Amino acid sequence: MTNSRTISQIIEPQYVIEGAGVLLRRSIAPHKSNLFDPFLLFDHFAFNDPVEGPIRGFPMHPHRGIETVTYMLEGSTAHRDSLGNSGLIGPGDVQWMTSGRGILHEEMPRRGPSGNIYGFQLWVNLPSHLKMTEPRYQEVNAATIPTYEKDGIKIRVVAGQVNGVVGPVTEIAASPLYLDVELAADNEWTQPIEAGHTAIAYVFEGEGVFGDQTVESVRMIKFSDGDHLRVKTENSSVRFMLMAGAPFKEPIAPYGPFVMNTMEEIQQTLIELRNGTFIK
Repeated sequence: MTNSRTISQIIEPQYVIEGAGVLLRRSIAPHKSNLFDPFLLFDHFAFNDPVEGPIRGFPMHPHRGIETVTYMLEGSTAHRDSLGNSGLIGPGDVQWMTSGRGILHEEMPRRGPSGNIYGFQLWVNLPSHLKMTEPRYQEVNAATIPTYEKDGIKIRVVAGQVNGVVGPVTEIAASPLYLDVELAADNEWTQPIEAGHTAIAYVFEGEGVFGDQTVESVRMIKFSDGDHLRVKTENSSVRFMLMAGAPFKEPIAPYGPFVMNTMEEIQQTLIELRNGTFIK
C-alpha cells in the first residue's frame, strides 16, 4: 500500500421529505452526473423527535435498475413486496435488495424499546446488463454479521473484508465494501481499498482524522483515488459507515425510484406501470 486516499469532498447532509412525509438527512441523491458511481443515494433516517408525529414510512412503491440497502441501528422496519416476501429488519440487521427488472415494496418503520428509529439507506447502481435481472433479497440477521475487533477498533463487516473477516453479502456487481466502523479515542486504523474504486464515508458519531483532515459528525466524505484509507482519532471516538465499490462508468437516467441507462428505458418503465405489466 503506497497511495493513501485523501479527502476530495465533504458534504453536509440536507434535510428532505420522502415517502409519506418522512424527514431524512440526505447526503447523495441520484443525478445523471453520476459523481459517486456506483453509489446513487445515501439517506440517514430517524424518527426521534415528537414533533414528527405518527410514523408514516414508505408505503408501496416501485424500484427498477438499482439495489437498495437498509441498515438498522435502532428500531425496526417491516417490509413486504409484490413477490410475496415480507419480514422485519431489526437492530443491526441488513437488507440488500436487488430490484432488477422491477419490484413493488413497502417499508414501514417501528420504534424500538427506547422509542427511537435510526438507520441508513444506500442505493447502489446495477450495470446495464443486470438492470433487468430477476429481483432478489439478501437478508442478513445481525447475529450473522461478523465483527473485527482489536485494541479499541470495532468493525461490523457487511460486505467485503477486513483483515480476513469476510462479510455475508456476496455476488454484488459493484464488489462493494460496506462497513460500520468504530474507533476509540487515540487510535488508528488502515484499510486497503482497491485502486479505482469509489470510496465514501458517512461520519455519524464523534470526529476523526481521515487522511490528513479532521471531520466531525454529521458529514459525508468522498475520497480521492488510492489503494488504502488511513483514519485516526485524537481526543474523540468516531463512528462511520465506510462504503467502496467499482464504478460501472456508464451513463445513467435517474427518475424517482428508477435508475436506468437511457430516458427511453425510463419511459418504457412508466408505460409498464400504467398498463399493469411492470411486475412480471
